[in-house]
Amino acid sequence: MSKLQAVVIFGGQSSEHIVSCMSAVNVINHIDRERYDLLLIGITEDGRWIKADSVEDVKSGAWKEGSVSAVILPDATKKCVLVRDGNQITEVKADVVFPVLHGLLGEDGTIQACWRWPNSLCGCGVLSSALAMDKLYTKIIADDLGVCQAAYEAVYREQLGDMESVVSRVEKHFSYPVFIKPSNAGSSRGVSKAENRGALIEGLLEAANHDRKILVEETIFGREVECAVFGGGRQQVMASGVGEILAAAEFYDFDAKYFNEESRTVVDPDLPEGAAEQIRQTAMEVFRAVDGYGLARVDFFVKDDGEVVFNEINTMPGFTAISMYPMLWEARGIQKDQLVEMLLAHGMERYA
Repeated sequence: MSKLQAVVIFGGQSSEHIVSCMSAVNVINHIDRERYDLLLIGITEDGRWIKADSVEDVKSGAWKEGSVSAVILPDATKKCVLVRDGNQITEVKADVVFPVLHGLLGEDGTIQACWRWPNSLCGCGVLSSALAMDKLYTKIIADDLGVCQAAYEAVYREQLGDMESVVSRVEKHFSYPVFIKPSNAGSSRGVSKAENRGALIEGLLEAANHDRKILVEETIFGREVECAVFGGGRQQVMASGVGEILAAAEFYDFDAKYFNEESRTVVDPDLPEGAAEQIRQTAMEVFRAVDGYGLARVDFFVKDDGEVVFNEINTMPGFTAISMYPMLWEARGIQKDQLVEMLLAHGMERYA
């Protein structure tokens, strides 16, 4: 039987470029080479699309020095990647594409909109990717569902010219401390906690470096937990168990997630009665509401009294060696090899 051609795209132009490369290495290492031939495409931080020769080059970063370009051709009748090596152009047929991209220009529907091929794309499509990436619109959807979440105030970059008015509005709505988040960013990029007015102003300006839409949220005092979701389309949506974040920092920022070895995760933590099942059900409800497909990780807080508070949904969660998404499925007996195969197969049956 001839092999299928799988394309893995990684890197990207977002602030999560390095995390995407780390995730891609883990995905690539768990693709069945007896079943798939691989074509690896890296997107540099300045937007060049380059063919990577090996997973070792992805891990080391050597792929960025490559001279062979590889780009998706949106022609649905060809369903291929154009590989250009000097003056030689080759069309490589692709059966399935796995965009292991986090953050802006990767997880926000931008890349997903490139595909006009049926039965080929792993993960969420344009609408669900865009909605889930934008924390403000996710909150609007959660409000419509009646899901408990942190109270918030929306701020726009152009409003920061009248900082006094913005600060007054926030202080009228909340007491300190508050959290400031870019509406479109992942891996806690640009997120900060403000204990006073000065820190609020500093946090707003930092968040504005990442997105024009900013959320200021009340602080929820509770345990940070996450739930993995898989399915959609004709595949039944299912949720994993619950994992808890034990952050080494005051909150689970980018460095605490990926570069602080003291940060830990615990699978199936001891939670108040009924909280774990409520998390699972709410995770699937939010996933369906944004028209999710393939995979997502849904994040919550659990208060001491057992109240569950929705935080956010990530449609291309981290897939690194320490990431919660694969870890949660491993705890349910689904190993990484099997999980990656499930995602690839699900991508190929998208419009079946």
